[in-house]
Amino acid sequence: MLKSFILMTLVTSTLAVAQPLTPPVAPVLPHVVKSPRGERVDEYHWLRDDDARAKRPEILQHLEAENAYTDAMLAPLAELRRQLVAEMRGRIVEDDSTPPVYDQGFWYWTEFKTGDEYPRLMRRRGTPERPETKAPRELLLDQPARARGLAYYKVASTAVSPDGRWLAWTEDTAGRRVHTLRFRNLVTGQDHADAIPGVLEELAWANDNRTLFYILQDPVTLQSGPVYRHVLGTDTKTDVKVYDEDDKTLFTEVRRSASGRFVVIDVRGTDTAETLAVPADKPAAAARVVLARREQVRHRADHLRGRWVVRTNEGALNFRLVSAPERAPDVRSLWRTLLPGRELAKLEAFVLTTRGIAVQERVDADVRVRLLGSGARVAALAAPAGTAVTLGDNRDAAAAHLRFDVTSMVRPTATYDLHLQSGQAVLRKEKLVPGYDAALYATTRLWAPSRDGKRIPVTLSWRRDRAQADGSAPMLVLGYGSYGHSIDPHFSSNRPSLMDRGFVVAFAHVRGGADLGEAWYADGRMMNKHNSFNDFVDATQALLQAGWGAPGRVFAQGGSAGGLLMGAVANQAGALYRGMVLDVPFVDVVTTMLDETIPLTANEWTQWGDPRQKAAYDYMLGYSPYDNIQAKDYPAMLVTTGLWDSQVQYYEPAKYVARLRARKTDRNPLLLAVNMQAGHGGSSGRFEFLNEVARMYAFLIDLAGAPPRPTATR
Repeated sequence: MLKSFILMTLVTSTLAVAQPLTPPVAPVLPHVVKSPRGERVDEYHWLRDDDARAKRPEILQHLEAENAYTDAMLAPLAELRRQLVAEMRGRIVEDDSTPPVYDQGFWYWTEFKTGDEYPRLMRRRGTPERPETKAPRELLLDQPARARGLAYYKVASTAVSPDGRWLAWTEDTAGRRVHTLRFRNLVTGQDHADAIPGVLEELAWANDNRTLFYILQDPVTLQSGPVYRHVLGTDTKTDVKVYDEDDKTLFTEVRRSASGRFVVIDVRGTDTAETLAVPADKPAAAARVVLARREQVRHRADHLRGRWVVRTNEGALNFRLVSAPERAPDVRSLWRTLLPGRELAKLEAFVLTTRGIAVQERVDADVRVRLLGSGARVAALAAPAGTAVTLGDNRDAAAAHLRFDVTSMVRPTATYDLHLQSGQAVLRKEKLVPGYDAALYATTRLWAPSRDGKRIPVTLSWRRDRAQADGSAPMLVLGYGSYGHSIDPHFSSNRPSLMDRGFVVAFAHVRGGADLGEAWYADGRMMNKHNSFNDFVDATQALLQAGWGAPGRVFAQGGSAGGLLMGAVANQAGALYRGMVLDVPFVDVVTTMLDETIPLTANEWTQWGDPRQKAAYDYMLGYSPYDNIQAKDYPAMLVTTGLWDSQVQYYEPAKYVARLRARKTDRNPLLLAVNMQAGHGGSSGRFEFLNEVARMYAFLIDLAGAPPRPTATR
């Protein structure tokens, strides 16, 4: 480690030199946050404005001042940022397309033209085996044209009617996940006059090709509202309410069953679920319960060939798969086990086809795909640790192939179609990354010991000739650890810009995700949330001890709930890190979870706890990043947010930066970057987004003292 210490004494970052710039100072206006469990003072509450169209002038003035300060601080890195954008854009095939996927007589794909920020939705007629090469290509939705002149544009979902004549889609033009539902006649190319604002993403057609089921958003929380059906050509004011969930802590979704015989309504929460269905041939019929909700029972059901297939955790912590008769799907005595629950393997998902059932499973943090009741084998099941094999885009149960994807931190995504009759897997497309040579890079899986005796999976990647486990490399550790989401070690065409400059990049699969199954998830949520933070710190220390990073050159990054992870770790063990990036971070946990008017609050009491209860209030208050900022040194930080973010409101990161700047005792850079035109996901264009990545990378590269440009290849 002596080498690393000597190196760090010579590293001087541009940002450190730029410190004489004066950061904005937010006015202190004490506000009492009341709750059944006590009162707290929030001196920056004034930064909140819930108006979905505009914010108060004093708020905009402060946010613009933060942006101006960030721009000024990063100005010396302008050339580095330009270089990074050029590198990352150079790894993008600009006239790229996705491999076509079969659905009800057509093969669908999206394609980009050179210079376009957004793709076009295309299709061609074909059979379940293959597209008809002589059939004409059809342009269904020209996103570049629709996005012209807009600062933000995103198509959330598309749905083609069963007869292929109508396209329905939802689009967001503000970044706040508030969508407008639109219709297009694919025979004439004309847009229908019907348009429905304020809907969620999911859509489902009935079999009459005139009725569409959609979900109206709650006007306050923007979350699940009632399910409606709309008949083309009728006044939207006459749309009929199909179902309205009384329990607003639950989410509602709609979809078509694999058989096409039902429109399925899913009601789900963290610890319960219910499935209802409407016959797709009788869209005016009432929704009936297929599987009733039970406490602590989660399930997902699909229908094909006269039966329901159910993935459920009832009697199986890591889920099992059962078959249920159509006439009585909720009668447990009639269930037949298709795949039993297993302690060491989590059943994550399944796909029904007319030739068998495909399942996606996770063992030892690695995800795999296999078929049930079929002699066909997926060769990729033998993939090494740190390689993800996942179910791909499978839309039509009658398709001749099963689609799956293979990727790792150093392998661009490869899409395969497994022929369900012959068992032959065909590579449909491997993502082309110009200038990238996978042989130059390496990945591995390590297991870090936690302070309470667990083994934390960590996946690393690096460039073989630029970094070694000798204690000298700059290291970026990524983490999330919430909602039971497993973070697969995926490929990013942007990440080589860090590895080419000597960075080791690591994913810490901390508790709160389900990387090691449902027990791993449960051990990092609610009253076990501290385990997520401890795991991240313990994983970082283990990587340092193994020589994968240099003390003083270690960085961390997380977004949304991963931003909560970063904020808690900064309070707990900030001295481990030279710098941190907190993207759209959820940092004001208690105040947000006390306010049911904020999107996601009521839905997530079963994730974090209900702070109206004393035990949960005290526990959450003990780790909430905003509430635990101390008068001590913190790492350099880049914090990002979007003004129109509906998932983590902009004022959480803004308040966090204001309080941290007032209390911290160091002179490390603290930067807030506010995207004034976007929401939770940042810029919507594929090239626009590169500017945000380049800002983060330049921030890290400069602090690490890494070379501004990659050295010549040896």
